[in-house]
Amino acid sequence: MMKILRSTASPVHRQGPFVIRRIRPGSILGRDADPAFGPLSVIDHANLAKGTLVSMHQHRNDEILSYMWRGSMVHEDSAGNRIVVSPEKLMMMNAGKGFWHEESTPDTEVEMLQIFVRPREADLPGMVHFHDRAGALAQGTWHMIGGPEDGGAPLKIRQLVIFYEARLVKGQEVRVPVAEGMTPWLYVMDGAVRAGSVELGKGDALTDLDAPLPAIRAEGQTTLVAFLVDQSAPASAAGTISGR
Repeated sequence: MMKILRSTASPVHRQGPFVIRRIRPGSILGRDADPAFGPLSVIDHANLAKGTLVSMHQHRNDEILSYMWRGSMVHEDSAGNRIVVSPEKLMMMNAGKGFWHEESTPDTEVEMLQIFVRPREADLPGMVHFHDRAGALAQGTWHMIGGPEDGGAPLKIRQLVIFYEARLVKGQEVRVPVAEGMTPWLYVMDGAVRAGSVELGKGDALTDLDAPLPAIRAEGQTTLVAFLVDQSAPASAAGTISGR
C-alpha cells in the first residue's frame, strides 16, 4: 500500500539567510520514536540566500550527500579542499570519526538537499569526495548518484542506500528503480507528478513497503530524486545529525 509524506508535515527552520525544511523520512510510516527510514535518517531541503556563511564545524559518523539542485556553494574542509559545489559537481562527505567543513554562498542563491545517512558502523575514516557531471543530463531517465562502495555509484555511501535523480518534461513517465531487499522512497524536488491516482507536488514523498511504485508521470517540468534503502541494514546511531 502506498504511503505519502506531504511537504507540510515537515517543520521549517529559519535562521538568518537560510531556510531548512527538515524531513524525517521514516515519518512517512507514522514513526515517532525513531523517524528514520532504515539508515536514511534526515533530509534537509535547504534554501540559502546569497552571502550565507555556515562557519567551520565538525560532523562525526554522518554520511552526508550534498545534492545541489540550483546555485553554487563553496565548500572548505579539514582535508584542505576548497571546492565549488554545484549541479555539475556534487559532494559526498563521509564524516566517520571526525571531519570539519565550512559552507558559503558568495555568488548565488542555493536550493539543495543535504542528505544524512547512518553509516554501517561508527568511527570509520573521515573523508570527502566529489562527482563531476559534464554536459546536460538526459531527460526521462534515472541517473545514479550515490550508493554502496561496491555498487559502481559515483559517490560512495558506506551503507546500503542508493540515490538517484531524474528530470522529466510534461507527459514523460518513469518507473522508480528496484533492487532486491530494498524499499523505494521517492521525493519530488520540484514540479508535480501523478503516481497512479496519487498527485504529488514539490516536497512530497511516496513509498510502498509491499510492492513496486507505479509509473510516475510528470505534470510539468519536474525533478525527482529516489532512494532505495535496505531498512534492515546494520547502522550506527552515533552520528552528529543522523543519530538524533
